Amino acid sequence: MAKKKSAQKSAGSIKLQPLGDRLVVEREEAEEVTAGGIVLPDAAQDKPCRGTVVSVGDGRLLDDGTRSEIQVKVGDRVLFSSYAGEQFKIEDRELLLMREDDVLAVIE
Repeated sequence: MAKKKSAQKSAGSIKLQPLGDRLVVEREEAEEVTAGGIVLPDAAQDKPCRGTVVSVGDGRLLDDGTRSEIQVKVGDRVLFSSYAGEQFKIEDRELLLMREDDVLAVIE
């Protein structure tokens, strides 16, 4: 059986273990200043479409009863579509719960 992977920020933090082919991603911070030096208010900032994988599930269940291995791992920086996943907040961290299919690429 595959070893479960999840992240824990501190001893008192909540551990999240997504199910199946889902993963939890922490979105990167939005740029607050443009290249020309203009400071952007929160309402004008675009939400970045990249982040860091916090935890991953066991993989998608295949027709033969086995599980396919998830291609990303904890700590990977990834690109995803702007409407990917469900956003939620835990302990002042904004996280996204998304399917592996929502990930477009791994940043190396």
